[in-house]
Amino acid sequence: MKKEYDFSKGVRGKFYHPDAQLNLPIYLDSDVAEFIHKYAREKNIETEKIVNEWLRKDIAMIRSIL
Repeated sequence: MKKEYDFSKGVRGKFYHPDAQLNLPIYLDSDVAEFIHKYAREKNIETEKIVNEWLRKDIAMIRSIL
């Protein structure tokens, strides 16, 4: 670290929030995204709801195998 940085007036934990939730971006391949968006439009459902529903089903299936 460079010597010219002055942290003498810094406050430890100023921006720390233990209950903060992070929404991670998920990048889909173009063919998958196109399919999901088309399906969402046809069913008049938000894309996020469809993806979460499908992922929950996959999680349940994986748990049943383990």
